[in-house]
Amino acid sequence: MQKTIHIIGAGISGLAAAVRLANANCRVHLHEATQQAGGRCRSYFDAATNLTIDNGNHLLLSGNRAAVDYAKSIGTEAGLVGPKRAQFPFVDLATGQRWQLDLGESRLPLWIFDEARRVPDTSVRDYLALMPLIWAAQSKRVGDAIPCDGTLYQRLVQPLLLAALNVDPPEGSAGLAGAVVRETLLAGGQACRPLIARDGLSAVLVEPAIKLLQCRAATISFGHELRGFSMSADRLGELKFGDSSIAIQPGDAVVLAVPPRPAAALLPGLKTPTKFRAIVNAHFRFDPPKGQPALLGVVGGLVEWLFAFPQRLSVTISNGERLVDMPREELAQAIWRDICKAAGVGGDLPPWQIVRERRATFEATPEQNALRPGAVTAYKNLFLAGDWTDTGLPATIEGSVRSGNRAADLVLAMRQA
Repeated sequence: MQKTIHIIGAGISGLAAAVRLANANCRVHLHEATQQAGGRCRSYFDAATNLTIDNGNHLLLSGNRAAVDYAKSIGTEAGLVGPKRAQFPFVDLATGQRWQLDLGESRLPLWIFDEARRVPDTSVRDYLALMPLIWAAQSKRVGDAIPCDGTLYQRLVQPLLLAALNVDPPEGSAGLAGAVVRETLLAGGQACRPLIARDGLSAVLVEPAIKLLQCRAATISFGHELRGFSMSADRLGELKFGDSSIAIQPGDAVVLAVPPRPAAALLPGLKTPTKFRAIVNAHFRFDPPKGQPALLGVVGGLVEWLFAFPQRLSVTISNGERLVDMPREELAQAIWRDICKAAGVGGDLPPWQIVRERRATFEATPEQNALRPGAVTAYKNLFLAGDWTDTGLPATIEGSVRSGNRAADLVLAMRQA
């Protein structure tokens, strides 16, 4: 009898595991507690703007190999679009200065030696001062590894690490920050070309995965929340879904790809991160001005990254606890003022939507990073996936896909044993 792999959770990590297993000719049953797939990485129609928007703005880089390979595996690599060269325009709202970071096309970070391509008013010595971060210990904070001041920090390191860690960089894990730097700035321009799902996260990363799974005869159940397990010695014996249950047969396996809180509730004693940070995203129905880059880095203001989509300008603000209780229209007005300065536009506040995720990512400090579990559990037929597990990266799409791949590979190894 063909064995079944149960994937609990249809976020990106669960989808990555399901696709990998389905492509390996496994019988997959995907269970999702809500009525839609994608988790924190999905699109939906927003009545306030009369547009389909993403619940969060996500940026991938060409060096995010797991995420790019996942897109290839579901046939949507072409949906991740960006410039042919790793170029990042920036604006400083405090001074009005604009510049472009040009990482070129090399596999080496040769751009730091070219004054015209690096951050203005920085020297090679400034970049060399970042070297202690590259191989920093997991127990160290960023502020203990490198100086968190100066022009390079304010104009590049702080925006990069804030977006990656979702905490104020000095308090963040130097080990996680080092992994980000190794895979981006240190890897040269070939790894740093920005990629954006211009047609929406669901259209590029979610819906095609569901379609592929259906074509592979996978079973997909929405509104199917796992309430508990029954255990037998060192294995799961049953999945309990409210008024129904599914027996786990010998050779079957389960991948638990849910957020840390429900995972800890389902598995008492499971060590997980306990502190989280917010992200604020804002979307405005407004035609981007001609020549507006798809991604603009913003320093010296409230906004950090400005995304330009057809008919829409969107922003992301990381580490957003200070903004989650701010009156919505007041926050929209403040963000719109920054957008007008950054994009060189004007006018009254257009139709808008604010999306505040209070628990967007785990707190990427050394203490919380140490609480991330691996994919293997005490049960031989149960594996964990999720950006909050120990991926070696902060909570990112790349980390999500890697975690799903890791869980799937462990399932395949179990079946071959």
